This record gives sequence, C-alpha cells and structure tokens, in this order.
Amino acid sequence: MDIRKSEKLFSRARNILVGGVNSPVRAYKSVGGTPLFISAAYGSKIVDADGNEYIDYVGSWGPLILGSAHEAVLSSLSEAMGKGTSYGASSEVEIELAEEIGGAMPSVEKIRFVNSGTEACMSAIRLARAHTGRKKILKFEGSYHGHADLFLVKAGSGVATLGLPGSAGVPEEVVRDTVTVTYNDIDGVETAFKDNVGEIAAVIVEPVAGNMGVVPPIEGFLSSLSEIIRQDGSVLIFDEVITGFRLSKGGAQEVYGIRPDLTCLGKIVGGGLPVGAYGGREDIMKLVAPEGPVYQAGTLSGNPLTMTAGLATLKNLTLDVYDTLDTRAAKLEMGLREIFKTAGVDLQLNRAGSMIGIFLTDKPVVDYSSAKSSDSSRYAGFFHGMLAQGIYLPPSNLETVFVSAAHSEEDIDKTLNGAKEALESIGSGIGSGGV
Repeated sequence: MDIRKSEKLFSRARNILVGGVNSPVRAYKSVGGTPLFISAAYGSKIVDADGNEYIDYVGSWGPLILGSAHEAVLSSLSEAMGKGTSYGASSEVEIELAEEIGGAMPSVEKIRFVNSGTEACMSAIRLARAHTGRKKILKFEGSYHGHADLFLVKAGSGVATLGLPGSAGVPEEVVRDTVTVTYNDIDGVETAFKDNVGEIAAVIVEPVAGNMGVVPPIEGFLSSLSEIIRQDGSVLIFDEVITGFRLSKGGAQEVYGIRPDLTCLGKIVGGGLPVGAYGGREDIMKLVAPEGPVYQAGTLSGNPLTMTAGLATLKNLTLDVYDTLDTRAAKLEMGLREIFKTAGVDLQLNRAGSMIGIFLTDKPVVDYSSAKSSDSSRYAGFFHGMLAQGIYLPPSNLETVFVSAAHSEEDIDKTLNGAKEALESIGSGIGSGGV
C-alpha cells in the first residue's frame, strides 16, 4: 500500500505543527509508522492522500454516527452556509437543537452550548462548585474529561498513549482537590466520601468509560454511585461526550436508568463540527450567567453551522438506526471473538451498543489497570495488519472502535475477513508493529 504522499505531508507537518499533528493520538506514537493524512470521507469509508480507501472505525472519534458526509447533514449545512457562518448573536437553530436534546434527555432541563467537550466538563465542575460551595471533585482513574488542568490526574486515552503520568505545566495546587478512584470500585468511592466528608462538590464519570478502550459499568455501580452522591449532597455529572446519543437517543443515562444532576455532551450533538454542551437541573443551571454568578462565555458558542449539523444528525437518529448499529456491532464483536480464538491470540472484547474495545489480554477488563494489561505492541501489529487490508482502526489500544449506521453487512464481512488475514500474515510477529 503506497503512502508516499502521507509520508511527505507528515514530514512537512513536523516543520510547522507540534509533533506534526493537532491532537496527540494522530501521531501514531502507540502503534508506530507514518500517520495517514486523509483527503476525503464518505459513508463508512475514508480516503488517504495517496488515494487508498479504508473502512473507517474511528468516525472522527465518535461524532459520525450516521457515517461521513451524510446527505441530510451536508444539505442542511449547505443551506446554512448560504446565510453566513457565524453571527455572534442568537439564532433559532440553537433553540431547536436544545429542545431536541432536552426532549431526548429529561434530566437536561436547561442547557448551555460551548465549543468542546473540555469546555463543557470544565464549566460543569465550576458550576457544581458554585452550587455546593465545596472545592473537591472526584474522578475515576483512566477517565478523560478534557485537558483542563484539574482533570489531568491519572487520565486515560491520549495521555496514557504518550506515557505521561499527567501533564507538565499543571501546578500541584490545582489538582490538590481532585480525588481519584478506581472505575467500577464502589467501595473505593465510599472510602473517598468518608475521607472527605462534606468536601466533595461533584463526581464526574463516564457512564461507560470510552477513553481507556470501552469499559462498561459493572451491575449496580452507577446506581450505587448515584445513591452515595444523593445522600452526601454533592453533584453527579455524567460525561456523555462519547455516549450521548451513541448508546441510545437518551444516552447512557437512559440505558442505565440513572438521572444525573448535570450532563456534558459533545461529538454527535455537533454532527461532526466542533461542539460541547452542559446541562441539567434547572436550579443548578440558573446559576450560570446571565441568570447567575457563574461566568462562562464563548464567541462561537451556538455557532449556526454546528447547531445545524447537530440538529440534522439528531433528527435522523431513529429506532431503526439504533437497531442497525447494534446488529452490525454485535456481528463484528462475535466475528472477532471467533477469529482470535481460532488464531490462539488472547482477546478481551468489551461492547456497549456501537462502541467496541479491543484488548489483547487474557484478563477481563473492568478498570484502567486491567485495560493497561492489554499488549500495546501486539495491538500495533494488528493495527498495521488491518491497515494493509484496508481497515482503519483507532491508532491506540486504549481508544474506541465506533460502528456507524453507514457500515454495511459487506463492510463487516470485509472487516472480519481482513482480521483473519491480518492475524495469519503477522503470525508470531504480531508484536512487531510499525510496518
């Protein structure tokens, strides 16, 4: 597979962009080799700068649930662009998208749009602190809630890919009030609350962890967590930047029957354009300016193009779409299990709806520690083997495989055949990577 143009572009990029990229995981540090530069995407496919086509399981890291360049989204955007790209003032489409989200998620009584998931989570924490008058927050090891200073404590995903314990430039005093507990460990949560009585403002949690691969909550974890928080008087924040509108129209909170106090959203609600949002109980949200004393603002918040793409996406998320997503993802999951078993390669697959985590380990993956037991070098070999078969997986073993509504039966069959060929071709050299 010829990637000479990608190689030249990467060399050129490194002369001007930090590391040659604008987000660390794109640099392929975890899997080695030259990052692909993408020139186009449509449906379930992406095309690199050299004209090679791949079945895409990254989907822009989750937003493209309908697939790339979806007709309804592009048509709506085309019409919106003819009216201008940004107003710096309010527009009706902001209300329409907000009503669509609120109708799907009853816990979101009021909402504020921002421009990224990082901004949404950062703002939700500020709001929770104002509401409770407390300082400390509790997060879970391996969960990533954006790159705000207070979250960069035992974060997963890109931070783990780079082998960084946190981040340079974050003062100790900033993270002093961040309490970290093992995901799925309710005893650890109880201990943390006992050790910090009346001090924890909020618990922020991915209801299904998606930044250490895919790690679903064990039975009873979220309900027990919710009860502890209710009794303490702190705030439960669901980070549904990944799971919102991915697992169901009502997100993970609908699937697991938990009503959080605040919800952070992103990705899908922007239809592939930059977006973030936080919302929840009206009595808490009314503290946000201009109604209340918690200041937060943004020049491009509620941008009409983003709102339009998000609204077009959400309106096309029917029950049939979710049925298709689940069917395709289940077929991919079962097929991969059988192929790896036949090849004699250790595999743990975690699936939540159309999200799949691939872990090359013999240990069940239930938290960050067990996720890290996955063999990254073996995954690197598999990644490159799949790339050679025209299959684009996440370039990190701690990221999520996303199935879209555009993935066809033929795509899944080709992916499974590709996996079989990849394992056969790399054989005992599965750990080589960087091919």
